Amino acid sequence: MLSSTQLSTMLNLQDAMNTKVNAEWLTAGYDYLRAAMIESVEGIEHHGWKWWKHQEKDLPQLQMELVDIWHFALSAIIIKFDGDIEESASVIAKELADDTHSVDFDGKQYNFAKANLLDNLQLMTGLCAANRFSVPLFMKIVTQTDMDANELFRQYVGKNILNFFRQDHGYKEGSYTKLWDGKEDNEHLVEILNATDINAEKYSDLIYTALSARYPS
Repeated sequence: MLSSTQLSTMLNLQDAMNTKVNAEWLTAGYDYLRAAMIESVEGIEHHGWKWWKHQEKDLPQLQMELVDIWHFALSAIIIKFDGDIEESASVIAKELADDTHSVDFDGKQYNFAKANLLDNLQLMTGLCAANRFSVPLFMKIVTQTDMDANELFRQYVGKNILNFFRQDHGYKEGSYTKLWDGKEDNEHLVEILNATDINAEKYSDLIYTALSARYPS
């Protein structure tokens, strides 16, 4: 389960990133769950669903889609509670602690604990389309893609910090260098994440500092 420290870190990072994009993001009317719905559909594509042709599940890409969905879901939750990070974290923690295994959708109970990954991705897509999000369902999907709470936290923080780093180093203006010493920035990020203890104090700051140390001056 996600710890209170992990929830607080992710929610604060999400608020900060959204604010960097638009200081008035809380009232801008952005439909974050629509974005999550689109990412859910892309997750279904990476899983494979077509019975008329051979397909293989692309697990790394599916995991990346889930990390993107979590960005959008956290944004929607923060908006729901008028920007109150502490309350947002408390509600998420309560949902996870309740150990719910089903959701009511369109008058029917869906037991996602017993459903397969593809069906759960479809259920999450439908909920997002109806402007709803189930954290327990999402975390079940996370485990079905061979991730746990710590891996979700690791990948989420890594991508968020890399986005920050890019923005701070001219990404929007077109002056950012994506290739460092023969490797793309996301490859450097993977190496940094693998070498950094997720339980370290100021984990996100450590990742940013390590990126800065590698970035060509």
